[in-house]
Amino acid sequence: MSQVLVIVFMKKLKIILPFSIFVIIYVIFAIHYKPISKYSIDDNNVEGYIYDCQRQDDKTILKIKGKENILINYYNDFDCKLGIKIRATGEVKKPSQNTNFNLFNYQNYLLSEKINYTFLARNINIVNAKVNIFYKIKNYLYQHIKNYKSENYLKALVLGNDDDINIGVKGSYQTNGISHLIAISGTQITLFSCLLLYIFNKIFSKNISYLLTILLLLFYLFVTNFQASILRATLFFIILTINKQFELKIDSYILLIITCGILLVFNPFYIYSLGFLLSFVTSFFLLIFSSIINKQKNYLFKNLNISLIAFLASAPILINNFFQLNLLSPLINLYFVPIMTFVIYPLSLLTFIFKPLDDILFILIQIMENASLIISQINFLNLTFHHMNILVFILYYILIVFILYKWSKGKNYLSLFFIVLIIHHNINYLNPYSTLTMLDVGQGDSILIKLKNNKGNILIDTGGQQAYDGKTPYDIAKNITIPYLKSEGIDHLDYLILTHGDFDHAGMAINLIKNFKVNHLILNKENNDLENKITKAFKGKITNISRGVVTINNIKLNFLNGLNKHNENDDSLIIYTKIDSQNILLMGDASKESEKYLLNTYNLPKMDILKVGHHGSSTSSSKEFIEVISPKISLISAGKNNVYGHPHQITLQTLKNSKIFTTKKDGAIKINLTKNTILTQAR
Repeated sequence: MSQVLVIVFMKKLKIILPFSIFVIIYVIFAIHYKPISKYSIDDNNVEGYIYDCQRQDDKTILKIKGKENILINYYNDFDCKLGIKIRATGEVKKPSQNTNFNLFNYQNYLLSEKINYTFLARNINIVNAKVNIFYKIKNYLYQHIKNYKSENYLKALVLGNDDDINIGVKGSYQTNGISHLIAISGTQITLFSCLLLYIFNKIFSKNISYLLTILLLLFYLFVTNFQASILRATLFFIILTINKQFELKIDSYILLIITCGILLVFNPFYIYSLGFLLSFVTSFFLLIFSSIINKQKNYLFKNLNISLIAFLASAPILINNFFQLNLLSPLINLYFVPIMTFVIYPLSLLTFIFKPLDDILFILIQIMENASLIISQINFLNLTFHHMNILVFILYYILIVFILYKWSKGKNYLSLFFIVLIIHHNINYLNPYSTLTMLDVGQGDSILIKLKNNKGNILIDTGGQQAYDGKTPYDIAKNITIPYLKSEGIDHLDYLILTHGDFDHAGMAINLIKNFKVNHLILNKENNDLENKITKAFKGKITNISRGVVTINNIKLNFLNGLNKHNENDDSLIIYTKIDSQNILLMGDASKESEKYLLNTYNLPKMDILKVGHHGSSTSSSKEFIEVISPKISLISAGKNNVYGHPHQITLQTLKNSKIFTTKKDGAIKINLTKNTILTQAR
């Protein structure tokens, strides 16, 4: 009996241990490894060979190999040619981290490409225009497809660059859970390798055929800039070849773990690459539980099993990166994967060589894009999920391993996973805490109040469009507000309140309401042109108010400002509320005159939390006002390096008896109103 138990345990360990090793590697490197750079923040020139070039809006983005990889932003036209040596003068910049909770971390993304710093260039000079043979071929390949109708997809599917695919179409791919289909990965590399082997085997011996295939794959890696998913697939193919040729008989999943280990030693920051994570995790699960696939004889059901395993394996990663998951994606993949794998991808390879096929490929691509756009509108099972901490993330994978193990033994527990997803989707109903979060939206205001047990989600102001990297317009609604709301498990706003019509408070309102569900809009009574445009775009209930009370599930929002000065700042909506015994006063851009009105009109209590007026300007926060309300916590929203010098030193001195937090220094600030705790997403 004991021998049987040992055998059973060892079989389970064979499945669980490699996965556990992967998770441990992920956690160790993610938390402890620190980058070391050969560049200094004080450097004012860099020199190296261009290996990637992209034109984006009003700037050119260059990636060069100098002392190490570095990304150059150049706000001018530049006739880019891969392989030339350049010298740029300007200043080294430290890439930004996510200053809002749970969101995209640009610094980690660049680290996954072995880039420690960016460089803002004032001038670029060509040092050496001679290009080696490899870059000549690479330049030729890009030039070769310039006049193709399907150029954007040839870049993506053959050259590994999907930057030029329409952003709306890419969004539909993400919604449908099929983004992986426009990224070169294991399936494409396998097809490409098999094609090469088939051709070479007609001419050479088997050993030479494998050698030539490997050499071409290595050159292909160079062409595609050593992308993590392609590197994984290529290295895995090489290791599989060695295993086969030398008859080592090592299990494929062990070889995959070896591949993972080699790549993490080469670049530990691959753990920040979404392509790397998805590629390894889905491949690992498909190999470990291949018995589920192999015992199914029907082609359709076999592919459905593959799609379901891949869906389960990738779900936690997708949830923690995009905060949503389409439960229909296994079925959607069942439709799109064969089309892409056996039609569009092979046809792309052929079209790359034979241009007359371009028209056919272009028509098929349009059909696929239109189908994706239509299907993405079927969103009743596209659910929003709260961001997970590492413990919940690991528990998800323990559950997935359990379900797949039972499935491999003929027992179906798939419904358990979907039950957990439904609970996770509705987790805010179980949330016993109310929170207030001041988002970092640069030089602007945006505050989220999230009431306990999903009793109300209120956004006060949206921020406005700010400059990113100094010049390029940046969509705050798309890149900050909506992703953050989703990361909190919020799929709609009960109320959007705009304190006034200045762009830094209401500039993103139209973008927000076009792309996110908002039930009720509240504005002040003095509407300017921007607010009129917002009301025209909004289809829900609108309330105009200056003084009055709005009650949301026993929480009263008291609107206090009755000045009516016909001035955007003086007429800002001023909101007082009490949540879980916390007195909260939100001042918008109200001036000292508005503060005087409050003192003369109301018997204001001492405040636990004050959203300081007008970004900490000297025109707000008078001594008399602050002495009366005596805030324990003062929140100031001000942009980093803002031209106004906010917050003003006089204001900071006036507030010195309170705990002062600024988005300029602290990033987003989140206060748990129930537990009375504070978190900051420090810059």
